[in-house]
Amino acid sequence: MVGKGEMKLNYQYLDVSIEDNIAKVTLKRPPVNAVNQDMYRELKEAFENLGKNDYQANVAVLTSEGKVFCAGNDLNEFITMTPENGIERMREVREAFWAIYDCEIPVIAAVNGAALGTGFALAASCDLIIASENAKFALPEINVGVLGGAKFGARIVPEMVMRRMYFTGEALSVQEISKYGAITEITSPENLLAVSLDWARKIGSKSPRAIKMARKSLNGCEYMDLKEGYKFEQQFTCELSGYEEAKEAVRAVIEKRKPAFKGV
Repeated sequence: MVGKGEMKLNYQYLDVSIEDNIAKVTLKRPPVNAVNQDMYRELKEAFENLGKNDYQANVAVLTSEGKVFCAGNDLNEFITMTPENGIERMREVREAFWAIYDCEIPVIAAVNGAALGTGFALAASCDLIIASENAKFALPEINVGVLGGAKFGARIVPEMVMRRMYFTGEALSVQEISKYGAITEITSPENLLAVSLDWARKIGSKSPRAIKMARKSLNGCEYMDLKEGYKFEQQFTCELSGYEEAKEAVRAVIEKRKPAFKGV
């Protein structure tokens, strides 16, 4: 039963629930959450809607059922891929990733077990990665006669490390990946969701409007040079100053109390 302040949306391969302004998106395609075209379309729809006012979510957690976060693309779909149908399929794949990357609210990946190929890209599309001690990351596309994921890898590890992963298909443990600063926190599999939700609450305690603008700002300036990127950021400072939430945040600091945001 869904209580007050909660929402549950049903998909075939996803569970989407919203409680206390935190959305939880759970991959559920056993046994290893391999993604097929229908699941890509569901991911696109779910994340394009999260952050809309109707859903009242300020932050999202992307997690999974079972012992594997996501073992990649459904290999059966590569068997039927051709240069002709591959164009449309690849469009749907990238649109699912873009929906996460461009989501109006911050997205936290809660990674348990393997994040391979598509799973790696899903995690890399998020803002933060919380991982279990048994998590591992790989770009094994070359092993199955396809390519992709290098640009996502470059968000998580340095270029030469990404190239090693790309050419060999070998997995890196979460302990090695964490050396490059991409993992926010490593925890036990049992505590993964709780720790991820703690981070979600920490982010969600900020001004909802400021959080949305911050994400848009960060995405917009990520690949700009220093001068253009900072100029881009500044426009959001100017825009935010016109809202009461910004003034409430300042007053709360001056008055040494918690801010009382009314939401967006």
